[in-house]
Amino acid sequence: MVRTEEDFAGRWMLVFFGFTNCPDVCPTTLSEVAAVMDGLGDDAAKVQPIFITIDPERDTPAALAEYVPLFDAGIIGLTGTPEQIAATSETFPIFFERVEEAAAPDGYTMGHTSHLFLFDPDAGFADSWPYGTPAEEILADLEERI
Repeated sequence: MVRTEEDFAGRWMLVFFGFTNCPDVCPTTLSEVAAVMDGLGDDAAKVQPIFITIDPERDTPAALAEYVPLFDAGIIGLTGTPEQIAATSETFPIFFERVEEAAAPDGYTMGHTSHLFLFDPDAGFADSWPYGTPAEEILADLEERI
């Protein structure tokens, strides 16, 4: 099933691009997203967190179905063909590349932009936060907007 911004109309969207074999940046960011969603309380219903893989070769729907619920924040995990992922990434200011690394699972890892993006209920870009921004700061920003 193809998802588009229309599926989330009327809700704020927290969007992060990453991959399930990521050793630190992705799980850390998704944990921050979970803390933000928890901190929103009743307002969490106004926000949809979305994790879009940049590694569709390994991140199948089944892999995402196992990984994303670990963060227990209502995050939707999205994957697709390499062409779909490339087309989606072109609409965001992100960069990613496959990096050969013998010690990594399957012999490679992914280098990628590690920003968390916020889109308003009309799917317009609202803000982004660099990796390492504390959940409290993101939460405060969101609470002012919602």
